[in-house]
Amino acid sequence: MSQPPPPPPPNQPPTPPSGGPPNFGKAPEPGYGYPQTPPQTPPQAPAAPPTPPAGPPPQQPGYGYPQTPPQPQPQPGYGYPGQQPGQPGPYGQPTPVYGQPGQPGQPQYGYPQATAPMQPPPGGPGGGRKINAQLAIIVSAVVAIALIIGGGVWYAKSSDDGGKDDTASSSGGTGGKGGTDEKGGEGGESSDGTEKVPSDPAAKVLFQVPAPAVSKDDSSVVVSGSWLTDKVYAKSGIAEVVGYDPDKGSKQWSIKLAGPVCAASQHVTDDNKTVVIHQPAMPTKAEPSHGCTQVAVLDLDAGKKVWTKTAGDQPINFSNVTISGDTVAAGSTEGGVGFDIAKGEVLWSPKATDSCYDAGYGGGDKMVAVRKCGSYDARQLNIQTIDPKSGKVISEYKMAKGIEYAGVVSTDPLVVAADVGDSAGDGSGISDFFSIDNKTGKLLTRISVPGEQFAARCDTITKIENCTGLAVGANRLYIPTEEHEGSGESYSRTNEVVAFDLATGKQTGQRADAGEDYTITPLRMDGGNVIAYKRPPYDKGGQIVSIDGGSFKQTTLLENPATDAVRDVESSMSPDYSEILYSQGHLYMSQVFASEPTSADEKEYLAIGFGTSG
Repeated sequence: MSQPPPPPPPNQPPTPPSGGPPNFGKAPEPGYGYPQTPPQTPPQAPAAPPTPPAGPPPQQPGYGYPQTPPQPQPQPGYGYPGQQPGQPGPYGQPTPVYGQPGQPGQPQYGYPQATAPMQPPPGGPGGGRKINAQLAIIVSAVVAIALIIGGGVWYAKSSDDGGKDDTASSSGGTGGKGGTDEKGGEGGESSDGTEKVPSDPAAKVLFQVPAPAVSKDDSSVVVSGSWLTDKVYAKSGIAEVVGYDPDKGSKQWSIKLAGPVCAASQHVTDDNKTVVIHQPAMPTKAEPSHGCTQVAVLDLDAGKKVWTKTAGDQPINFSNVTISGDTVAAGSTEGGVGFDIAKGEVLWSPKATDSCYDAGYGGGDKMVAVRKCGSYDARQLNIQTIDPKSGKVISEYKMAKGIEYAGVVSTDPLVVAADVGDSAGDGSGISDFFSIDNKTGKLLTRISVPGEQFAARCDTITKIENCTGLAVGANRLYIPTEEHEGSGESYSRTNEVVAFDLATGKQTGQRADAGEDYTITPLRMDGGNVIAYKRPPYDKGGQIVSIDGGSFKQTTLLENPATDAVRDVESSMSPDYSEILYSQGHLYMSQVFASEPTSADEKEYLAIGFGTSG
């Protein structure tokens, strides 16, 4: 988790003056299972070096790169001159880009807040500082007990494995020295899932899709949205969605849109339909944004647009969209609208008498609405499980007063993330997770995840369902820790994936280590297993691993080539701000923004596909 939270979206009352979190009166009371402050705070591990300014890193080498690292640059202050278009501005917000909801000239909310990999501090030759004697003793002691403590939440390496380092698989590596498979506590379900283990996880590049040409007048254009079916890998371009052969990358079809994509659902129906929101026309200098009023359902198998609809007398400017069952739901600050996916008929829409509005929805197995009531200084946020056809409320949980935004992590089981009192302090949108019973609306537990310890994020302001770097399944929440120093003699970075029980809010004691110089990020569930991506050091290729939900044993499913050219492309697509899809030995990585190259000879790619041979 990386940077300060952005200001509220358009049409919201202004944020109170800075100088601490808003005073909402009575502080939210902790729910059942909320970790309490311990009587004494155990010793802390040595602090990690400061994180450099946030923003997508320009194809930089991975951790452990053997060169003298650059000095961290100071964060530009408010109103800092010389900011380049499309780059994060004050408080981590980007300058306006096409395809984002909002009015011309205003900041465009919803930009995925990038977390730049932490850079090594200045040191001697060989790229990495040597740990001095005193610090070495402290670090050795910390590593020996494998204890990371803070904020009343702790996780530790189980001692029942005898210290043995098990390899991730007989044919693959462990993801670097120290990439062990851990056990401890009561685990989730042990499941083989549906992902097959290849005879050889070594992958090759299947294809690369060049970045689309962007006008010099444009700062950046939204190209979010990628999907994978049995027949096609589909990816948003500039005012289009293109279908590619999953193995060859040859273009199979193209669906033209009237304007750039604003937002896209991650869900695909059983018959491979999905939905996007886009602008009604291409932006111009005179009118850099036409609003995000068009809701379009796409048939990914046929490569055709099923329908395009708007809602409201003055078309509603939507900020998010999702699918559950046979219903498309789009949310905005003007309220939410439900459409029948087959014909586009409106199933429900805002009423003139409404004093509340649906800011957005989570889809998938169930449909969940994030409903807002009241004014800014007295906001009531309700999490509602609703019937997709009628919009009727099945159950409701009322968030504590003062919580402005929430992100839907999962609809079944229902897990919601929020930054309570802006306490995360890093722009991740997450300080706590709320595990809620879908049937009754009862809070099962509240899980505290301090920003300095854990590394997931949700765009809780406008996207609602855009939560990355975590996975939910088998009554477990899987989340990565923040990067920290490794156990090597020279400077290195690493992290772990840990599990929380969604019934009790407690950690299970399980931990999956990324391995020396790797960082690990959960992508999704595969049955009871977790599919995760390992971002590599400078001389390795990235990996896809499966973490067994019961034993936490890691199995390598794919490992990318380590050539310089391939690594340049892969390193430009960090899991913090890019789209990563994996299925059956195929890995696809893609960008969510397209911009003009910084130099004439620079090659940039919209997407890259990898595949194993077995």
